[in-house]
Amino acid sequence: MTDMSGLTVFLMGGWTDEAEVSRNTAKACFQAAQDTGWTCELIEVERDIASRLADLKPRRAFNALHGQLGEDGNMQGMLNLMGIPYTHSGVLASAVAMDKPMTKTVLGQSGIRFADDIPIRISGGIITPDQDTAPQSPYSQTPNSPTPYSMVIKPRNTGSSVGVHIWHDGDDLPQQNLWPEDTQLMAERFIPGRELTVSVLHGEPLTVTEIIQTNRFYDYEAKYADGGSTHMFPADIDGDVFATAMEWAAIAHDQLGCRGISRSDFRFNDATGELIMLELNTQPGMTTTSLVPEQAEYKGISMGALVSSLLEAAQCD
Repeated sequence: MTDMSGLTVFLMGGWTDEAEVSRNTAKACFQAAQDTGWTCELIEVERDIASRLADLKPRRAFNALHGQLGEDGNMQGMLNLMGIPYTHSGVLASAVAMDKPMTKTVLGQSGIRFADDIPIRISGGIITPDQDTAPQSPYSQTPNSPTPYSMVIKPRNTGSSVGVHIWHDGDDLPQQNLWPEDTQLMAERFIPGRELTVSVLHGEPLTVTEIIQTNRFYDYEAKYADGGSTHMFPADIDGDVFATAMEWAAIAHDQLGCRGISRSDFRFNDATGELIMLELNTQPGMTTTSLVPEQAEYKGISMGALVSSLLEAAQCD
């Protein structure tokens, strides 16, 4: 029997670029939990969050924060110290998944394929591929290749596609001032093709969704604005590709030690048959336009049941 006793707080907002989508996720999940019978309160996270939680003495916390602070192990560590069970992944899984190069390192021996890294140089505020150190790859075009190539430049530790820029051969070289001054950047080979995603709930992959976007890529607006993208599920793709995406998402969830829900994003190139994992999100969006609630509903899991299952699994490390 579900224990709904005590106060459940929904942590939202914060001071990162992803604060608004965090609020939207929290409000949607808060409403679902309230409708299901949980006693809930929405909490806007500010610098005094520890003292506020100490006063409220909640039984559990739904971590609806996105990006740095809430998704990188910091909030998880604080909740561990305070003894407040929380939803989603713990400190280590959150910190590793938030750091994209570290995720690739940890999962690199599991058979999951990622896009090649492209070393970059920053000189005079201009970002350029490092022709001297770029690795050769037997299955991709690199800066040393005589044929044109494209690369994705992005912060190594943000989510919701914040700060992601795609550079195609022939475009103006990107300026460093596109990002905040202290941003740590990385670059990867751009994978043309179809955008796929798989949610994993308590270790079980739900289905594969294809995201058809109106923008050049699945950016912040496409993810969270009405009409920003179309979600096709189950994805109409080759059965082997479908099965591999499901398998890789489950492996990544398990290998990183994720809890509750995660969502793994992929690119599939029809022309080459290449499937590449982009990243794993330990706290995917759960707004009215988000992928996780859609996939759960497809599997017969209502929004109320989804949120309740995450609250029931709340724990400290």
